[in-house]
Amino acid sequence: MRRAVFLDRDGVLNRAPVLDGKPTSPHRPEELEILPGVREALAALRAAGYLLIVVTNQPDVARGLQKRAMVAAINRRLQQELPLDSVRVCYHDDPDGCPCRKPKPGMILQAAQDFDVDLRASFMVGDRWRDIEAGRRAGCRTVLIDYRYPGEPPVEADYRCGSLAEASAWILKKVGEKKHA
Repeated sequence: MRRAVFLDRDGVLNRAPVLDGKPTSPHRPEELEILPGVREALAALRAAGYLLIVVTNQPDVARGLQKRAMVAAINRRLQQELPLDSVRVCYHDDPDGCPCRKPKPGMILQAAQDFDVDLRASFMVGDRWRDIEAGRRAGCRTVLIDYRYPGEPPVEADYRCGSLAEASAWILKKVGEKKHA
């Protein structure tokens, strides 16, 4: 079985514009700004043998605030610029009850099945409680990139940090410790 790092998109790979204290998504590919250190962090994880799989909620589509085509264009640009193995998207909102909408683990579970991933040897990296809860429900270890968004409920992650670069370093350290144990 393979190992993976599941990654939220907005706030982990790219800057999430904050409106009224809440992180949002870019609405056009031109607005996409890859965060500092992301390319290097992903390269290090890839070199260590991890699959890199994005799992992202995009409820603005269900809310009528965004078009699927724009989300797809943003994701294509990310895939052109970053070494990603797959991008999984849930376009639903909470009332839809979709099993793939985080905090439910559907996107992670489906990707794990598609790529033959050992979830116990994998990680979920996100910037919101929904990401961490989805990772926990899937059986992954979790890393919260903690921006201290107002109104976010408390969440217990295996590790808290301030960037994907820090998350990557921690993951690689954990793997190194396991090899030497």
